[in-house]
Amino acid sequence: MVGLFQQLGERVLESLTRLGESAGLMGRTALELPRVWSVRRELVEQMMRIGIASLPLVAVTSLFTGMVIAVQTSYQVEQYVPDLFISAAIGKSVIIELSPVLTALVLSGRVGASIAAELGTMRVTEQIDAMETMALDPVRFLVLPRVIAGMIMMPVIVVYSSAIAIGGAYMICMIYLEMSRQIFMQGISQFVLPWDIYSGVIKSLVFGLTVATVGCCYGYYAPQGAAGVGQTTTRSVVTNCLLVLIFDYILALILFPTQ
Repeated sequence: MVGLFQQLGERVLESLTRLGESAGLMGRTALELPRVWSVRRELVEQMMRIGIASLPLVAVTSLFTGMVIAVQTSYQVEQYVPDLFISAAIGKSVIIELSPVLTALVLSGRVGASIAAELGTMRVTEQIDAMETMALDPVRFLVLPRVIAGMIMMPVIVVYSSAIAIGGAYMICMIYLEMSRQIFMQGISQFVLPWDIYSGVIKSLVFGLTVATVGCCYGYYAPQGAAGVGQTTTRSVVTNCLLVLIFDYILALILFPTQ
């Protein structure tokens, strides 16, 4: 029993330490924002790695997500509502919820883990210490480009994901449900509101910041040793997935308040 409380205390203390380190790192990153132009090359490189390199994986995930949501929506409500409302439900659910959240979860594994492993390896091999010795600020050259690139590219990827998912749903509606093209497009255009699109973009901004920030924090403060890099990568993915779902709930309360 004593050992259990000791382990619990150590976990709580470790979490508080990590939270303090993350807050300090993000404060330093915010102070470096006015100097973002000086790291434009690193920023473009990170935008390519985070955004362009993720497009094939996001395309496959989004295509099958759209196809599945079309099949399941039709299975649940086909006998009770006209086809017009099926396409409307597909469009709203994809744009508001599925594309932002699923894309963020996918990028948590691909991008967040990659950032944590890369920075963790640089910490373990003392490359970050070497930069500080040479009077180069590692926060400006390593953390700032990744955080800004995550915030810029995540909305782009989410819009791309929504288009692919709706395209997949369109194919299923045409083939599986024998729905007419006019009915499908009418449901999308009539019931998907501009605010639905704005809310999806707002969510993606928050998720992009979260994925990049968590990856940077875990990598920047990675413990020594190859095992430390592995643990850091795993913990960054787990933390990112939990935070994405928590922030999704909070944003839902803020963006869509009930009367």
